[in-house]
Amino acid sequence: MNIPSFKVNNRMFRKKVLLGTVSAMFFLACKKDTKAQINTDIQEVKTEEVKPDPNLHIYLAFGQSNMDGAGAIQDQDKVGIDARFKVMSAVNCTDDRVRQMGKWTTATPPLVRCQTGLGILDYFGRTMVQELPSGIKIGIVPVAVPGSDIALFDKVNYNSYATTAPSWMKDVINSYGGNPYARLVEIAKLAQKEGVIKGILFHQGETNTNSTEWKNKVANVVSNLKADLKLGDVPFLAGELLASEDACCSSHNMEVNKLPSVINNAHVISSAGLLGADAAHFNSASYREFGKRYAEKMIELMGSDIITKR
Repeated sequence: MNIPSFKVNNRMFRKKVLLGTVSAMFFLACKKDTKAQINTDIQEVKTEEVKPDPNLHIYLAFGQSNMDGAGAIQDQDKVGIDARFKVMSAVNCTDDRVRQMGKWTTATPPLVRCQTGLGILDYFGRTMVQELPSGIKIGIVPVAVPGSDIALFDKVNYNSYATTAPSWMKDVINSYGGNPYARLVEIAKLAQKEGVIKGILFHQGETNTNSTEWKNKVANVVSNLKADLKLGDVPFLAGELLASEDACCSSHNMEVNKLPSVINNAHVISSAGLLGADAAHFNSASYREFGKRYAEKMIELMGSDIITKR
């Protein structure tokens, strides 16, 4: 054997092994850094995807039949709806629009449930998008149960009332998972991932007519909503009940007008001059006007924060 030649070849072999090892280590380090960078980039993209849009203004809405929508939906109510006006349904619908719970859709009536009618929210939203800058979108999250006592929205004791409700009302309650308050909070939290809750809209009281405790129960519901959703002191707009001739419950408007005394940033929307389809419900023309009144008050409360297009 040629010993000197072997030593040279052995040194060359070790040199190649060393170079290969260094190259492999460098490759693995680069791969690790690249993977870490990719993960970081993905995380940043995910963070950007879930950031709420400050220009998506969300309004919660709850109450009984006048909030649910009891007016006849006419041809004029089905056209001219700006795509900036959205509703996130709190129930599943399988009508011609196939509305899905927790998903935004353009706010074509009926807005609250599958086969209801025109209501306050329709022209609240239309007026808002018409009067606000074009970059602002309006989203509604509604829950309403016709004929319901305010006790149904009690966060803790709702079931005491729900179990005594008539069968037809139980069907509506069950469409909200048996707990309308909890469903409102659930869907509101989904909406908050995409936008910012700017206020709460309310119409209820016919079933509680002349109850002096009603206002305190409403205040408790509002307090729970603001706490559960971390809303701060957003405006709360409550509408008066129908007050036309032969209306069933106009005497309760005395209690409605006491709400600002027990709820911070609460405002009452007048029903003066509005007409009814029956003793408790507004007609379609009055729902349109009532919705506009809610919107005008909300825009007024925005003040200089929003430059309107008027």
